[in-house]
Amino acid sequence: MALTLPLLISATPANVLPVQVVDQAGVPLRDAVIEIRPPAGNTRRPAFAWRNAMAQKNQAFVPGTLIVPVGAVVAFPNLDNLRHSIYSFSRPGPFKIDLYGQDQTRTHQFKVAGTIALGCNIHDKMQGFIRVTDTPFAARSDLNGLAAIEGLGRGTYDVVVWHPRIRGTGGEWRGKMVLEPGNRGRIMVAVRPGNGK
Repeated sequence: MALTLPLLISATPANVLPVQVVDQAGVPLRDAVIEIRPPAGNTRRPAFAWRNAMAQKNQAFVPGTLIVPVGAVVAFPNLDNLRHSIYSFSRPGPFKIDLYGQDQTRTHQFKVAGTIALGCNIHDKMQGFIRVTDTPFAARSDLNGLAAIEGLGRGTYDVVVWHPRIRGTGGEWRGKMVLEPGNRGRIMVAVRPGNGK
């Protein structure tokens, strides 16, 4: 269910669309990926300000959720003083990286849009996600469930929200939102019980 409750945020630049994702109890959902379909005629290619890198640090994937464009080559630097072996069985891009040690980096290219769930063959508790997207209008929510989508004007947009706890096919919520620069859109999603993210 999409709620389009505009709340004025005067400090927000006019070309930024702030979106908040909350669960069914109204609690902000962090590390949700918001993707907005480009309007007709928009030919902007996906590219993001952050590095296409998923590090291993303190036996965890950092960041826990990474957004990359289709075709991106992602670096996997090992910042731990022990070895890791990364893998994914996810349909959009199954792969395996054999054991490698501290201060070494391996890379892998992701050619298909979708969600890549990551694990480590050596450390079962390690879990991370790469969201491969074909839209340039994507962002990850912060601790307050807020994300800023840049480069879009006022309009009605098709929106996809992904999070590992969302109750929906592939962890996705799909809907339409009326968004206006300077005003906050709010999306409520049903999630499964869980702690952390």
